[in-house]
Amino acid sequence: MQIFNTINKSNLRGDILGGVTAAIVSLPLALTFGVASGAGAEAGLYGAIIIGLFAALFGGTPTLISEPTGPMTVIMAAVVTTLVANNPDNGLAMAFTVVMIAGLTQIIFGIMKLGKYITMMPYSVISGFMSGIGCILIVMQLAPALGSAAPAGGVIGTLTSLPDIVKDISFIEFGMALATIAILYVTPKKLKNIVPPQLIALIMISLVSVLFFQTIDIRRIGEINVTLPSIVLPEFTPDQIRIMILDGIVLGMLGCIDSMLTSVIADNLTRSEHKSDKELIGQGIGNMMSGLFGGLPGAGATMGTVVNIQAGAKTALSGLIRVLVLVLAVFGASNLISVIPIAVLAGIAVKVGIDILDWSFIKRAHRVSKQSSLIMYAVLLLTVFVDLVVAVGIGVFIANIMTIEKLSASQEKNIKAISDVDGQLPLNSEQRQLLNKANGQILFFYLSGTMIFGVSKALSRELSSMTEHRVIIIDLSDVSFLDDTIALAIENLIKDANQLEKHILMLVKKGSSKKKLQKMGFSDILPSDAYVSNRTEALTKATEWLNAQELA
Repeated sequence: MQIFNTINKSNLRGDILGGVTAAIVSLPLALTFGVASGAGAEAGLYGAIIIGLFAALFGGTPTLISEPTGPMTVIMAAVVTTLVANNPDNGLAMAFTVVMIAGLTQIIFGIMKLGKYITMMPYSVISGFMSGIGCILIVMQLAPALGSAAPAGGVIGTLTSLPDIVKDISFIEFGMALATIAILYVTPKKLKNIVPPQLIALIMISLVSVLFFQTIDIRRIGEINVTLPSIVLPEFTPDQIRIMILDGIVLGMLGCIDSMLTSVIADNLTRSEHKSDKELIGQGIGNMMSGLFGGLPGAGATMGTVVNIQAGAKTALSGLIRVLVLVLAVFGASNLISVIPIAVLAGIAVKVGIDILDWSFIKRAHRVSKQSSLIMYAVLLLTVFVDLVVAVGIGVFIANIMTIEKLSASQEKNIKAISDVDGQLPLNSEQRQLLNKANGQILFFYLSGTMIFGVSKALSRELSSMTEHRVIIIDLSDVSFLDDTIALAIENLIKDANQLEKHILMLVKKGSSKKKLQKMGFSDILPSDAYVSNRTEALTKATEWLNAQELA
């Protein structure tokens, strides 16, 4: 595997334009997510720079822009709030340790080549938890948008404190938040293509606040430490390590999903194919380094990636250019950044939350299946009011059970137990004649397609008539996949048939299926001469055995 991402000068102009444009989009979002997370604006900026740098160097999607994202910020905010509340002195350092654990999780997933499996979960679950994260982000910005500090207790704490927040509302800051959201929505498309509306809102509202409201007490970002980030060593106690590892895995998993979905979008726009496992390793290195230097966790960002590609970027050089522009902006304009009102960032975050909501599914929920809608809304509510891990776990479990039920119902039609000629059996004229001559003494048990554990009940029902026949032929020649549970059900069938002194013949064409059966111990209950290679041989052997029994 190539260690570094593809970086060359073959598309220099396009990559420079893409990198500069992506940096302009990243700056306001990095500040917004830094403040929203509770770790500070610096954490957002450091995360945007460090993750962007290492993901561009080591990732597997050349045009992907990596930085703090809305979903990652929501989880990070919960981690910071919990750990700082429980350990005021070291809580923040512990939160950055969780970011390192998240990065390590992503690296492990990449090394284990699990990239292609990350997004293999039902869309209703993905839709539900992404919309849930959008709702959390919106609710968490209500207090800053109204001119108050965010209360403790997350979503429930904010909703509980909402009457007091509204009572103490700062109409000037609330007006700034509304003006920010308005600018984000009404900026003409032609202007959006030149300057990101987030930057327009940031500059315009900040300028107004300085010119007209300088004497009024407005919550602002404040002084930003523009020195190089210092190393944050891992910090935890034995009692807290379990919680931190769990939080880190959740954060890492979410980053994997976020990045893989964005990589797919990049593939569609560039007509290319990303290297998912390499991308996970790059994202993991980025998050480990970000946590080590006090930065927010991040992932592939859809907005930045799309802007980067549309500006003409084709290689990872665009990501490096973006990092360089961010470094120059942060270290050269820290005084200007310090006067930005918190309410402006709250307005930007609310818009991000609204964009995260899966409106396409929500608007069509009444037209899709009731089951999918139920799963989506259940995951959404669990994400908002309980926990993301619980939400995704329950959502995936229920969705998989429903899928297995549907597959099993479909596969049940591929199980047939026939004792006389039937048009549904794949028998030729000679084989039909042999089966007819047996006068119902041969039970031809035919399975086909994918045999998963969900069809085991149907298998048992078909075998209920076994006692009426003397020879049982189990035909697995058309089975493409044999589940362990079905194999065990067939083993029980053979054991029952042996107790009833039935003659068993097993028709297996696939060497893998025969090897699997023998590994499971079928050789102890079924002699080697019971295996046959085709239906004619099976029916001929069965007829010969019946004739021999009659003569005896």
